[in-house]
Amino acid sequence: MATNGSSLMQFLGELQDRKQFQQLNWRGTFVDYLDLASSDPRVTRNGFQRIYDMIMSYGTEEFIDAKKRLIRYKFFSDASFDGDDSIFGLEIPLMRLVNFFKGAAKGYGTEKRVLLLHGPVGSSKSTIVRRLKKGLEHYSKTDAGALYTYDWYLGTIDDPSSFDYAKVPEADWEKCPMHEEPLHLVPMDMRERLLAQVNADRPDEDYLRIVGDLCPVCRFHYKELMRRYEGDWSKMVQHIRVRRLLFSEQDRVGIGTFQPKDEKNQDSTELTGDINYRKIAIYGSDSDPRAFNFDGEFNIANRGIIEFVEMLKLDVAFLYDLLGASQEHRIKSKKFAQTDIDEVIIGHTNEPEYRRLENNEFMEALKDRTVRIDIPYVTRLRDEVRIYDRDFNKKKVRVHIAPHTLEVAAMWAVLTRLEDPKKPNLTLLQKLKLYNGKTLPGFTEDNIKELRKESIREGMEGISARYIQDKISNALVTNQEEGYINPFMVINELESGLKNHALISNEDDRKRYRDLLSTVREEYTEIVKNEVQRAISADEEAIKRLAGNYIDNIKAYTQREKVRNRYTGQYEEPDERLMRSIEEKIDIPDSRKDDFRREIMNYIGALAIEGKTFNYRTNERLHKALELKLFEDQKDSIKLTSLVSRVIDQDTQEKIDVVKARLIRDFGYNEQSATDVLNYVASIFARGDTKSGY
Repeated sequence: MATNGSSLMQFLGELQDRKQFQQLNWRGTFVDYLDLASSDPRVTRNGFQRIYDMIMSYGTEEFIDAKKRLIRYKFFSDASFDGDDSIFGLEIPLMRLVNFFKGAAKGYGTEKRVLLLHGPVGSSKSTIVRRLKKGLEHYSKTDAGALYTYDWYLGTIDDPSSFDYAKVPEADWEKCPMHEEPLHLVPMDMRERLLAQVNADRPDEDYLRIVGDLCPVCRFHYKELMRRYEGDWSKMVQHIRVRRLLFSEQDRVGIGTFQPKDEKNQDSTELTGDINYRKIAIYGSDSDPRAFNFDGEFNIANRGIIEFVEMLKLDVAFLYDLLGASQEHRIKSKKFAQTDIDEVIIGHTNEPEYRRLENNEFMEALKDRTVRIDIPYVTRLRDEVRIYDRDFNKKKVRVHIAPHTLEVAAMWAVLTRLEDPKKPNLTLLQKLKLYNGKTLPGFTEDNIKELRKESIREGMEGISARYIQDKISNALVTNQEEGYINPFMVINELESGLKNHALISNEDDRKRYRDLLSTVREEYTEIVKNEVQRAISADEEAIKRLAGNYIDNIKAYTQREKVRNRYTGQYEEPDERLMRSIEEKIDIPDSRKDDFRREIMNYIGALAIEGKTFNYRTNERLHKALELKLFEDQKDSIKLTSLVSRVIDQDTQEKIDVVKARLIRDFGYNEQSATDVLNYVASIFARGDTKSGY
């Protein structure tokens, strides 16, 4: 359907939600706000309470990891307001983070501390803070996250009974520079009695509370109006207009960010505001609050959150402001008394700066007021894959990414972060698989707990996801003409980048990372060999017949019976050769065959008691063994190795085309990547390397 400017304008007009706009831009009198606050005290929450409630509003889910009960906070991966900043695989650090906010929200002491996220470069520290800031912006636009501030009308009100604040021009309203809580206007000597009346017969969690005092500008206006009305507070508050407050980092409302610059150019006024020299001529004094800009990052972040990027690079003068802001919730602007603030102070830093803090005896006060939370790299493969899949998926990337490409890159990244296991019979790759939830013979969930306990610094060193993302991007650009990228293309990019990696200064580390790339290549080879084997043996009816035959034989074997030959009708001894040919595919030794067969029969019996029928697919090991057995029986008829010689008869070509179609349909390949992976696996079989990774 053809479109033009007017039709698009009409379409846009239909999209706008004027009712929501009116709700978000609510205006009212101070009396209206008293009514609102007394009926819903949540509007007066402090910054820590608001952040904690925001996180919990998205819900939680429990899961078990190595017998440990963990909580996943859905806020950190929810895509409703920012899917690009979703965080995966950091459940334990995020649990510690939320516990910090929970303690602060309940007033247990952590509200008087600076929160410091500490970890290696690219470990999601700034992403976590960015998500909290964006979450607050979004939450302030919801009914549950509503909060309010106020403006002053400094003109004359001739008749208070007929005064209509809605008719006052917007330019005549002067905003509170620190968008304070309107209840700060209630005098200190009146608060106790007001709260006693409001909170009567209310449970403690629903109490209305008033904490803090007016900023210097509002204090000045308050006094001037009280003088004008000879102390009549009820007339003074008629000059107040309460309005809905929406957090916005772009507009510098409720969300502040401070980033250290060159040490010689750092100025503490960036945090606490500075004199407005143009207004000194108007008001005659630099100590007049009207001649001061209360627009430092601490000022504008009031009621919300302030982020300190690379916090430990701050000059000492800034750190003094930080100490008062965290412990006393007050800041000191030039020429003015201390001013109350209500905000969450959160910083992040890398390891070198933190080590410098630990060794600096002059920073004891800051260390004492800091709660450090380590943010390591992800050490679970599936979570690392999700990070790359978020950025390199079919919606964002038009170039075909062959199966396992992201998985292989993620595997190498995680391997570089893991510490070598102390158990002599466990490889680093096996450790990765255990962490990823795979069961290995001889290892239990208790062993996984032990592995994690003995690896104290695991995840604090290694290759960052940022490096991997850059190299995947390079591979996509370099191989655009190919029409797709495969794991080997990405591995080559990862390896070539190691020569100039700015964060690798140790040649031993560089060699270790290259060796791990070789490990990943070998693992990928096993993965695609198994995949091609599965595609070749993907004849469901044939597997089903083989499974039925195997079950009949082990049933007869365990019950010391004979098996009826379906062809001759005669009863014969169980086919030991058939049973062993299947069991050997999954490395079951002759000494363990009886145990395995009884295990299968016991499982079938347990299902029968529940009225269920056994399906070979429910036993992963048996399923793999059957696939491998069928592959062995069929590989000679398909003659995959003929791909290498390029001499293929029509019958073989048709069979290979069926396998290729299965790779495309069932495993996510396209025509080209399926052809290439078949050629690669064919070359392996041609060399006689048919060892299975099963």
